[in-house]
Amino acid sequence: MVLTSEEWQVLGLSARVATICAASLLVPGVFFGWLLARTQFRGKALVDAILHAPLVLPPVVTGYLLLVVLGRRGIAGAWLLKHFGISFAFTWKAAVVASAIMALPLMVRAVCLAIELVDRRLEDAARTLGAGFFRTFVTITLPLALPGVATGLVLAFARSLGEFGATMIFAGNIAGETRTLPLAVYTLLQVPGGEASAMRLVVLSLVLALGALVLSEVLTRRMRRFRETSA
Repeated sequence: MVLTSEEWQVLGLSARVATICAASLLVPGVFFGWLLARTQFRGKALVDAILHAPLVLPPVVTGYLLLVVLGRRGIAGAWLLKHFGISFAFTWKAAVVASAIMALPLMVRAVCLAIELVDRRLEDAARTLGAGFFRTFVTITLPLALPGVATGLVLAFARSLGEFGATMIFAGNIAGETRTLPLAVYTLLQVPGGEASAMRLVVLSLVLALGALVLSEVLTRRMRRFRETSA
């Protein structure tokens, strides 16, 4: 189980992509989770469906749509490249974007459920005492929903580590640039004699994924206990 320098490089890239992915989902995940949990508006079902579409769409379809939108000749990608010199496709940034899109539904769902469990009477009491919307959210809603936010971040991190299809299409399989753990396993299985290295990465992926799931479950249980003791 001693990793080679190339395998350490793959692990480091995967960890960087997953960390940035989870961090980038914090604000949009909390916003959309709150939006679905606390507001009613026309078209809410459509917004909900769009946010959760990556869960049911084939990942390669999601990757292709990202190419259409953010590729160098894409709808938004060409404009970003021309005016700002920003290019996502076939870079490590594309791996972050692909992972974030695939992990966003998990983040939103975890935050939405957590906010739904927050007693609205506490928020109403804070507003009655003169607290505005933002202060109520920061001092009441968000702290009570924090375990759910943490769970969503852990799930997003784990989902990013396991992302394959969308990353393959949008970011490519470039050694040292976009080759994350799943892509490295796939590549090694295509090379004669690569089974041993592939098995090491598979074991490492299992350890990381199971660790993330256990951490998520621990956070969920603590959230439930916190609800019971504060009720």
